[in-house]
Amino acid sequence: MPVQKTSVLVLDCAEPEALAEFYANFLGAEVRRGADPDFIEVTGPEGVRLAVRRDHGFAPPSWPRPDDSLQAHLHILVPQEGMDEAEREAVGHGARPIDTKDNGGPRDVRLYSDPAGHTFALVAREGRTAD
Repeated sequence: MPVQKTSVLVLDCAEPEALAEFYANFLGAEVRRGADPDFIEVTGPEGVRLAVRRDHGFAPPSWPRPDDSLQAHLHILVPQEGMDEAEREAVGHGARPIDTKDNGGPRDVRLYSDPAGHTFALVAREGRTAD
């Protein structure tokens, strides 16, 4: 019988408490603290599960990325009609706009950085596989 597995995206940062609170507030999720103060999980509805981990030598990712970069970023799927409101929420919780032009329709993608500098995108849900 296979071993049960759960995947968790882990973001490195200098201040895990602050970054966990940012994502919990923005995603309507909750912060779960364990025995290790340097590792905090964020869990919530719709299968949201990520964690933040303290990295004492953390340097924020750069944007735009260098040509040879392999940086990852989060896609946060949002109903098309909710894109403007989600953008206001993201900025209200501390996100910084990188490229927020309204691309219109199902190809609307708006880029931000979280308080620790990780890139994430608000993506119109229509036309995406994760409903």
